[in-house]
Amino acid sequence: MNQYDGISGKRALVTGAGRGIGQAAALHLAKAGAQVIAVARSVDDLEKLKADADGAIDIWQEDVTQARFYDRIEQLARLDILVNNAGMNRPLFIDEVDDDTLDAMLALNVRQVYKTSQAALRVMRKSGDGGVVVNMSSQMGHVGGPKRTVYCMTKSAIEGLNKALALEVADENIRVNAVAPTFVITPMTAPMMEDPAFKELVLSSIPMGRVASVDDVAEAILFLASDAAAMITGTSLLVDGGWTAK
Repeated sequence: MNQYDGISGKRALVTGAGRGIGQAAALHLAKAGAQVIAVARSVDDLEKLKADADGAIDIWQEDVTQARFYDRIEQLARLDILVNNAGMNRPLFIDEVDDDTLDAMLALNVRQVYKTSQAALRVMRKSGDGGVVVNMSSQMGHVGGPKRTVYCMTKSAIEGLNKALALEVADENIRVNAVAPTFVITPMTAPMMEDPAFKELVLSSIPMGRVASVDDVAEAILFLASDAAAMITGTSLLVDGGWTAK
């Protein structure tokens, strides 16, 4: 069996695909033969992604928190794989978290994941052939950390949704899993890692001694989307170098 069996020819939608993990996931899925729809707000990022994939990726410039995006999903004739990747973090101590930050993170990290999943499942059910949902969680959905109260809360919510939704749709041959990475060098995290003390703290907490790459996470997404994971649902795959094993 090819490790990517079950992906070739399938239609996949990846949110937050303009940069970082989402970009890598879109490229890996396309390389494995999926018909990928990459979603992001920046048209420049999307155009670059499309060029890097030699045009093999369709691009949608959308704000994933808006109803227009969910309506557009429901207009698809078919959808086999959803990668709920879009998210954000603003590291702040609890006393520093203002309402705008709290509301923005809840809207993007939780509400839109729920609404995107609702819309995608309606399309998956049309075909009757099942489907796969991969939710982007974090090791911070399993452990805590300073300046991460809101982020940990949102990712814990994704872990709960992941389990409940997996049970709800299991008899429809729709699998729902999460990928929970440790720190990954992306445009969002790179500024944090420029602080030598923070970088040392992170590396000393990962038994394998390095942060994850976007490709490490994309490969985990591919695995969960493939037939190699055909009996796996409702779980969270930790790509954390051993952080949470301690």
